[in-house]
Amino acid sequence: MRYPIAIEIGTETTALGVVVPDLPGCFSAGDTLDEAVAGAEEAAAAWIDAALDAGHAIPAPSSLDAIRQNPDHAGWAFGVITLDAALLDDTVERVNITLPRRVLKRLDALEWMAGESRSGYIAHLTLEERRRDE
Repeated sequence: MRYPIAIEIGTETTALGVVVPDLPGCFSAGDTLDEAVAGAEEAAAAWIDAALDAGHAIPAPSSLDAIRQNPDHAGWAFGVITLDAALLDDTVERVNITLPRRVLKRLDALEWMAGESRSGYIAHLTLEERRRDE
């Protein structure tokens, strides 16, 4: 999945700025172009993940030409970032994990008290931990 980006060239005293116009509020900055673009890829992945967690639709990428014609980005440079399509993949996948019995016993007690399945409880904990990190 490729999203166009607009790049505001920095100066000796300011960093380069990168925005992903199709993802409102998604931006990055860096002292080098490589840093700024890598930051934009990370920001876009986090934006999409948060939007999916909130049940929002993910905007389709615009054409690079459409972004270039936006007067808000006059004088900027343009490019694209490539995001792993797996970011949008909610296909259920069966996994096998290994845990000590005492940990598994605690996990089962917690998931029972939460009224969830073991898999559901692990997924719930993972998503909650991600929200705390943000």
